[in-house]
Amino acid sequence: MDEKNYDTPTAIQQKAIPVASAGRDVLGLAQTGTGKTAAFAIPILERLGNVAIAKGSPRKIKALILTPTRELAIQIEEAFADYGKYTNLRHTVIFGGVKPAPQIKVLNQGTDILIATPGRLLDFIGQGIVKLNDLQIFVLDEADRMLDMGFIHDIRRILPLLPQKKQTLFFSATMPKEVEKISKSLLKNPARVEVAPVSSTAERINQYLYFVEKPDKIDLLVTLLNRQPDERVLVFSRTKHGADKIARVLNKRKIGCEAIHGNKSQNARQAALSNFKSGKTRIIIATDIAARGIDIQNLGVVINYDLPDVAETYVHRIGRTGRAGNDGTAFTFCTQEDRSMINDIQKLTGKKLNRVAVQ
Repeated sequence: MDEKNYDTPTAIQQKAIPVASAGRDVLGLAQTGTGKTAAFAIPILERLGNVAIAKGSPRKIKALILTPTRELAIQIEEAFADYGKYTNLRHTVIFGGVKPAPQIKVLNQGTDILIATPGRLLDFIGQGIVKLNDLQIFVLDEADRMLDMGFIHDIRRILPLLPQKKQTLFFSATMPKEVEKISKSLLKNPARVEVAPVSSTAERINQYLYFVEKPDKIDLLVTLLNRQPDERVLVFSRTKHGADKIARVLNKRKIGCEAIHGNKSQNARQAALSNFKSGKTRIIIATDIAARGIDIQNLGVVINYDLPDVAETYVHRIGRTGRAGNDGTAFTFCTQEDRSMINDIQKLTGKKLNRVAVQ
């Protein structure tokens, strides 16, 4: 889970937990993998856990955590289950892409903490299933990803539905203008906590660069995968179609793998992620959006089969390996037309990628 995988142990937690526990609003600048789930989960559990809940009294939502993807929502829910197991607080997770009935059934039994993605939350509020009148704490997680994924309009619809009087914990890896605007409208005298600037790449990640022509990329990928028979590998494809194609070719060549992207059903994505986390599947091919829920403690290798559209995304991608004191390896494939992106990446990170000849 996110809270156990970070390069600067507990930096965000050390800075955020005391101010959040004191009831202040927090503006946290931190990437996935820096331990920020604990930075908001622990203060929420402490604050709500101190309020006695009378036996038989109805549970009302007192904390709402809004996060952009289903996978992240599930991971946050797992963190609350872990940290809150000795409390009598109830937590519930809701997200789209699955039938609403089981989620409605759980909500009707009452919950203290709700973890949600924007679309399903708006749907349930519209139906009167979710009521936020008693909300005390609001967490907006991964705000810049909300913007990237087109959720900013949903966020603008949700915010007026929240009580005026509440504590807000706002987390984002970067602060584009739109995100900054929302943070200013939401936060009252916030404590600003910041760790791991976006340009930093972990010292423990060995970064290798291959100049390769497009038709030769798949053979190079097969070669690299065969050289790392015991490592778990995350391969990034730019497109959904590309991810499926890579997975088809690898499986045909007897290299077991699964692809995940936005066109896959929620159940298929969850099954693939579970297989990857448990080690049943060693290799996963993912697009950037689908990969956002992948936080694996012992992920040894990241391969940029396709380069991302922006240099910052490269940093997010490779940061999934080399965590919690472990070494990691990142391989990047660069075609002729990708060379300017490599320059952008090297400029952003201040590091030269180690060029390796294709053999």
